Amino acid sequence: MRPRVKVGDPVPDFTLPDAQGQPVRFHDLLGQGCVVLFFYPKDGSPGCTQQACSFRDAFEKFTDAGVTVVGVSGDTSESHEKFTMRNRLPYTLLSDRDGDVRTLFGVPRTFGLLPGRTTYIIDRRGVVRHIFDSQFRPTAHVDEALRLVRKLSDDAHLE
Repeated sequence: MRPRVKVGDPVPDFTLPDAQGQPVRFHDLLGQGCVVLFFYPKDGSPGCTQQACSFRDAFEKFTDAGVTVVGVSGDTSESHEKFTMRNRLPYTLLSDRDGDVRTLFGVPRTFGLLPGRTTYIIDRRGVVRHIFDSQFRPTAHVDEALRLVRKLSDDAHLE
């Protein structure tokens, strides 16, 4: 496995299809504000649904802070579209069918089998400012992301 993307590293650029099958280039999302990029195992599983809905419920807090939220899993675009509709998700889900982006980031597997659940907080310049990794506390990813986004916003006001 490639070395893991670490805090302070620039985010590697990638392009993946969204829920409608349209290509999304990650670096096109940068510049307007921070990006919360979360990797999750599977559409529709109980923990992933909790995590996705937690991001949905906090979405206005993220957008008010100028943050773009993006989820990534190995599910198909069609699966993402159903998952998005069923749970009224207002943010972009990207399909990493071959796991290439997960590998590019070095997202660890749980027990060597399950795709990992890792969230990256990325500043507007494309630098990783924080990484949170917890397979078994899916809703904690939202709390951690909000805490860091608020800190980054406060720090930006000081510059």
